[in-house]
Amino acid sequence: MPAESEDGSRHEISGLDRFEMVRRAPGSRLRGSVTDLCFYRETAPGRLRNVEYASLTVPLVISFAEPFAIGLGKEPGGNDRFASFAAGLYAGPVVIESFGGACCVQINFTPLGARRFFGLPMSELTDRMVGLDDVLGPEGIALRERLGNARDWSARFAIAETFVAARLTEARETPAEIAWAYDRIIVSGGRIRVASLADRLGWSRKHLSGKFSNAIGVGPKTLSRIVRFNRALGLSRQDKSDWADIAADCGYADQAHLVREFRDLAGETPTTLAARA
Repeated sequence: MPAESEDGSRHEISGLDRFEMVRRAPGSRLRGSVTDLCFYRETAPGRLRNVEYASLTVPLVISFAEPFAIGLGKEPGGNDRFASFAAGLYAGPVVIESFGGACCVQINFTPLGARRFFGLPMSELTDRMVGLDDVLGPEGIALRERLGNARDWSARFAIAETFVAARLTEARETPAEIAWAYDRIIVSGGRIRVASLADRLGWSRKHLSGKFSNAIGVGPKTLSRIVRFNRALGLSRQDKSDWADIAADCGYADQAHLVREFRDLAGETPTTLAARA
């Protein structure tokens, strides 16, 4: 599950010559459903450690070599090994380790795109890594074989894009009410009240939360927390604004509230996190 610092992740790497990473923006057929595709290959032995913060990315990782060690909100243990898998949203930091032999293609979905692509309730992936055969069945195994046999990363990207586009073409559209509520949360920076969304839809908060969790993987309140956190982190890296000002701008009750949220969603204080930019 490789990522870059601009995606809201931290790298602890002793030598950048130990891996190669190629990212590509999705073609027009995938826009709105996929944020990017990545080819990652380690070229020298050694331990690489990366911490990803709570985000709106739903990754599909297709591995051709050694698995990653992944811990949700903790250091990974001996049994926390994952090769080809999909991972749902998680409202906390994710610790990822590899040991010099990883090689994979990663397709990063938006929450709405993931629901359409996988064709299952996203709550089944929340806070979990689920094996490729469990989320895509024989199609996923065949895709892994085709990608593994491809001549280079460009060919792998073309194969992956064609596969994703075909599934999206056949997929059901996201219910309009959920797509609207999701968009309102994103546009508002996570500041819109869940009760306001429910009232506008003519639903109860409980009904909205259930429908939303099924489609997105988390409820509207949790999604709003992740959106606010990432906006606050982005603002801190753009300028030297006071944390109290950022807290007020992003809709936190006060600076102490912001600090608590950063600890929950990133495992670190705001100042420590911003210093890594």
